[in-house]
This record gives sequence, structure tokens and C-alpha cells, in this order.
Amino acid sequence: MRVLVLGSGGREHALVWKLAQSPAVEQVFCAPGNAGITREAVCLHVDLRKSDQIAALATERKADLIVVGPEAPLVAGLADELTARGFRVAGPSRAAARLEGSKIFAKQFMQRHGIPTADFVACDDLATARAHLARWGGAVAIKADGLAAGKGVVVTSNASEAQRSLESMLSGQLVGDAGRRIVLEQKLEGEEVSFLVLTDGETALPLAPTQDHKRVYDDDRGPNTGGMGAYCDDGILSEKLFQRIMDEIVGPTLGGLRKEGMPYRGVLYCGLMITTDGPRVIEYNVRFGDPEAQALLFRLETDLAEVLLELAAGNLRDAPLKWKPGASVCVVACSEGYPGEYPVGRPIHGLEEAEAGGAKVFHAGTAMKNGSVVTSGGRVLGITAAGPDLASATRAAYAAASKIHFDGMHCRHDIARKGLGRANPL
Repeated sequence: MRVLVLGSGGREHALVWKLAQSPAVEQVFCAPGNAGITREAVCLHVDLRKSDQIAALATERKADLIVVGPEAPLVAGLADELTARGFRVAGPSRAAARLEGSKIFAKQFMQRHGIPTADFVACDDLATARAHLARWGGAVAIKADGLAAGKGVVVTSNASEAQRSLESMLSGQLVGDAGRRIVLEQKLEGEEVSFLVLTDGETALPLAPTQDHKRVYDDDRGPNTGGMGAYCDDGILSEKLFQRIMDEIVGPTLGGLRKEGMPYRGVLYCGLMITTDGPRVIEYNVRFGDPEAQALLFRLETDLAEVLLELAAGNLRDAPLKWKPGASVCVVACSEGYPGEYPVGRPIHGLEEAEAGGAKVFHAGTAMKNGSVVTSGGRVLGITAAGPDLASATRAAYAAASKIHFDGMHCRHDIARKGLGRANPL
């Protein structure tokens, strides 16, 4: 099998790394890739906005499977165009990708199919938004309708804070045109969980639960980011709650997609809040989370290439995925200034030393310059390690992270703290 992975971040590095382990895979290509991916796959230049370029590349390299990493090409309909040309693609249709491409569409989809989520209103003007604030007393989530690279959500605690955030969002100041239409919804209380399944639209294979850390600073302070770290641990959810999520959220979501004629062959990501009343959907993503993918794929024992090929062909077997016992943790190292403006081109030191103890450094925002690896993005590296339990996995990840340095490097120091402090599963 020859596999083409599309994308250039930490998620794509993890996918390339895992797919290359399959005995069925002859070669992995990645387009466009990054400095770390070049160590494990052939990286090829391509514009992910141009389906003709991608199709030509896949034909030239005789790709048996195309795995689409990021969301924007899926929302633009890349999977449809490649499938129409005869390629097997792990990634949902354009129609189904609206679950991530439009927060308004996603909320209305949940409403139509009885999927538990927060009370909400969709609007595109400040007067309407202000009129609805009183419903929740200013404790709201303000979500840009369009794609905003993980930065399109502001959670507020009072009316004045909400007013300011609404003005910034709707004016385009915060995330540009993506925020000129919004979802204004009731703020949910509880713990967030990332729940992903691999699906061909009929069969759903759940992945191990994970928890992401969105805020840039420790103790969930500061602005939202694309994700500052994640951990994967079977102790996050009880068996009862796990089954509730499958029955009340995953099943109805896939049923709704089938009913509305939206083909889905890929990863369905359900971002959940576990409230006192049960699980509620915060958001859908239509691909692997980043950095959840790094933690998940580090633990996965099942041959990912074979599963994704079955999925793309529409004949996914209902066989549980196999996982390494214990837990895994991913700590993201980012550039100073992120998620705002940040410098690039800073040399990165200690990469080999970090991996010497068994950890894996997944590259996200890196490039080569004069033979050295340098920073090229806001989120730079995902330092990932595993252990027989969450405490040992956390120690191993931070021990590896301590070996790495670049000017202005920043990471959170409390990844997995909630899990470590939890006596029982949710």
C-alpha cells in the first residue's frame, strides 16, 4: 500500500509515523509536510487548496489511500473531488464536513436530531446578540460560525465581558470573516472530553477518550489556542458514560448524517462537556484533533493503515481497536506570543536528546534552514510519551520536554493534572 497524507502539522506527523509502522504499507508520502516529517516520509510540495494538484500528485505516486489531515480542505470538498476521480479517501464529504465548517449548521443539525447540546441562538448582528444575553446572564460561549483554527470560541462569565467579546467577534476584529455570523450559547459547566470514532458512516469504532487543554496558560487561563496538550487514559470515562456517549451522541449523529444524505468516511470528533445532566456536544470536528491525535496514535496498537483503507472503501469491520495499556501524554511547545503574533526562524535544540528515553517529538510548526530545524509556526512541537499509568506518562513527557530549547519556548506545566487528581472516572 502507498499512502498519501495531506497536511503539515503535528497531527499529520503522528499519522505519518503510525501509518509507516504498518507491514502493509510500502511507502508514505506527505504533502506538504514539515521538517520532522521529512525524517519518516517523502515530503512533496502541493497547495492543499487545489484539488487538481493533489489528484495529479496522487496519480503520479500511485496512492492507494489518501488521508486528509486538516479541516479546511474537507470543508472545501476535497474528499468528494478525489473520490469522484477514483481515489480511496479517509475524510468525509463536503456536505458532512459542514459539521465543522459551520457552527450554526452543526447546532441546527443537533437540534433536528435530538442530540444533547447547550441552548443557543444563531445571529449576525450585535442588537440580536445583545437581546439574547439576558437569557443566560452573560455566562455564555460566543462561537464564530466559520473555521478559525481553534481560536473562534470565547467563553465569558458576565454581561460586560460578553458585550466586549460580541463586538470584537461580529466586527471581524477577532477572527475576521469567520466571526461575522456567530452561535451564542449557554455556558456549560463540567469537564471537557474529546471523543473520537472512526466510521464509514455505518460502523463506528470508538477511540480511547482524551482530554485537550485549550487555554494558553496553566490553570486554564488566557486565550483559547489550537490546543496546548492532551492526554489519553482509559480512566477518563466510566463504562456507563462511554456507552451513553455512543448511544445518545455518536449513534444519532451518524443516523442524522445518513438520513440527510451526507456520506461520512473518516474521523468524527465529538467535543463534549460532561455535565451533571450527562454528556453535551460542544462542537464537532471532522478529522483527528491536534494534539489529541498525538496522544491517541502513540497508544494505538491496531494497524491504522488497514483500518483507514477499510473505512475509505466503506466496509469497516466492527472489531474493537487495540490499545497499549496505561496512558499517554502530549505536551505542546509553542512560540512566544502564541496564539497572537509570534517570531519564526528560531533554532531548536535537544530534539534527539528528548527522544532518547522513548518519547516521540511530533513536529508541528518547524522548517529546515541551513541544515538546522527552526520554528515556523505558533505551535512548534508535540512532545509525547507513554507509561503504565497517567502519572508515569506525564513525568516522561515533561522529562523529554525539558531537553528541548528554542528562544521564547513556552508550554503549559499542568497537562493531565485533572486526570491525576481524579479518584474515579467521570
